[in-house]
Amino acid sequence: MIISATSVIKKLLILLLFFAVLYFGKAFLIPLCIGGVLATLFLPFCKKLESKKIPKGLAVTFCLLLFLAVVTAISLLLSWQIAALASDFSLLKSKVIDTINQLQQYLFNNLGISTEKQLQIINEEQPGIAQILQLIAGSLKAIFTNFILVMAYIFLLLYYRIHLLHFFLKLVPTNQQNEMNEMLHSIANVSQQYLLGLSKMIICLWIMYGIGFSILGVKNALFFS
Repeated sequence: MIISATSVIKKLLILLLFFAVLYFGKAFLIPLCIGGVLATLFLPFCKKLESKKIPKGLAVTFCLLLFLAVVTAISLLLSWQIAALASDFSLLKSKVIDTINQLQQYLFNNLGISTEKQLQIINEEQPGIAQILQLIAGSLKAIFTNFILVMAYIFLLLYYRIHLLHFFLKLVPTNQQNEMNEMLHSIANVSQQYLLGLSKMIICLWIMYGIGFSILGVKNALFFS
């Protein structure tokens, strides 16, 4: 009975330690997971380049350049759509003002809160300009840092993938290494097919929504789709 209780306590401690590592290491683990997913997606392209006698370092660099090109293209497309959306800023501003007035009237009619009291509450609760700028700067810094980490992880995972494979093979007995090797290749293949299928589905849905919104006369259809 004592041994059973001790075993249960050990398992609970290991489980708590596992979740503690996930919680406190999320700043490191999240970019690593994203980098691993993207590295798996670029793995066939990297192997194809290496099969054409291109050095591994150069092939991995080409993969990173392709990733940067995709990110840049998406950013430029969003910037173009946001710039087009900003041209209708005056119309959006009037719509927002009308909505705020309707909301204020609703609060006054149903809750008895006067407009002056509503403005007082908003002024007391809203953060200052310095706080808003600090939050924006912090968010941009975190995004830039995570982006650099993801790119570094993609490069390292693609470049040292053979070493990682040998590491996982050494975790199992010698008579099970062939099975482990086949399992790892199967996992990588399934992940690649899933990610490629998901990417194709997203692109198809984007095109379909864009066409549908354009037919309905929605402005900036690409942005909203």
